[in-house]
Amino acid sequence: MALDKDALASLRAGKATDADRYRPTPRRWRRAGLVLAALAVVAAVIGWRYSRAPVPVQTVVVEAQGAADGAVLNASGYVVARRLATVSSKVTGRVTEVLFEEGATVSEGQVLAKLDPATAEAELEVATSTLEAARRGLREIEVRLADARRTFARNQSLVERRLVAQSALDTSEAEVAALEARLAASRADMAVAASRVHLSRQGVEDLLVRAPFPGVVISKDAQPGETVSPISAGGGFTRTGIATIVDMDSREIEVDVNEAYINRVRDDQRVEATLDAYPDWKIPGHVISIVPTADRQKATVRVRIAFDQLDPRILPDMGIKVRFLEDESPATVAPPTLPESAVVRDGEAAAVWVVTDGRVERREVALGEVQDGRVTIARGLAGGEVVVVDAPRRLKAGAAVELQAEGS
Repeated sequence: MALDKDALASLRAGKATDADRYRPTPRRWRRAGLVLAALAVVAAVIGWRYSRAPVPVQTVVVEAQGAADGAVLNASGYVVARRLATVSSKVTGRVTEVLFEEGATVSEGQVLAKLDPATAEAELEVATSTLEAARRGLREIEVRLADARRTFARNQSLVERRLVAQSALDTSEAEVAALEARLAASRADMAVAASRVHLSRQGVEDLLVRAPFPGVVISKDAQPGETVSPISAGGGFTRTGIATIVDMDSREIEVDVNEAYINRVRDDQRVEATLDAYPDWKIPGHVISIVPTADRQKATVRVRIAFDQLDPRILPDMGIKVRFLEDESPATVAPPTLPESAVVRDGEAAAVWVVTDGRVERREVALGEVQDGRVTIARGLAGGEVVVVDAPRRLKAGAAVELQAEGS
């Protein structure tokens, strides 16, 4: 059978070849461009987020070697107040008013509390009445004595003129002497009555509990309605104090020094104290005195230390550590040190990455000697800064960082 050549030619014309199928067309060019643009946007977003994400880094705090003059001894102790008092009443009584709260600042003589005055005021009234009666009795005797003295003078004149008997003169003289004695006794009675009035007034005044010195109230020990007494009454129902007051100007340090090292401590020796609550705060002070006795149980000697300047953050009974310094010259701080891995070297230049508020800055430093894997920073760091160790290559100035566990 003969092939129809025209039909075969028409079939070839209608069938697309591979080259024709993949030949670029305007539509395909547009689609490829959109895909490439989308990929570029995604890559840009990923790059932006990667650059903005905090870089995880390991850090170390710059370590200072300490004072160049050195410390001859370290000790620990407590902040104490030399003047601390539990204030009580002078008499036993029931509290009617409490005029303070914990933390209040009080002045010397300020009224802290009042006791029930009913009995004391009644006693004062009785004593006042007794004094008034004694005063009136004294006035009566003074009048009678004046009359008796006039009678004695008149009888004396009459006796000289022999108009009355000597016995009349003797009687008037005895009357004067008796009234003078009664007058002296009445004056003594009036003085006693006046003393009782004064004592009763003092009793009323003693019902006002006052601050013995200026300070701060650290404890409120009684409430209205409770009974207070200057002595323990037993039973647990009677308070022996109203408040505890501390003179904040009398704060100092007490430490126990091992008796084997007490020869390193002397009067007026400079010290550097550090409160447990503020470990980065160095507080200057000096030795006040060495208490001249030892504790045989602990084999220690107590040393009193004064603060060069008081601060409200220093509170009684706070724990504190003390470094006794070597001499009286001002302390010069030794250069800080860092691990060698924290130093970024660029030829002869050296720098470190310092973290501040979650971002890093590159800081040029001058290096000193290297010992045991640590390098001394002669210039550029003061101590206390946070520095990156083993810095990643992609770390740049101003980059945000995420701090990991500190090394040393």
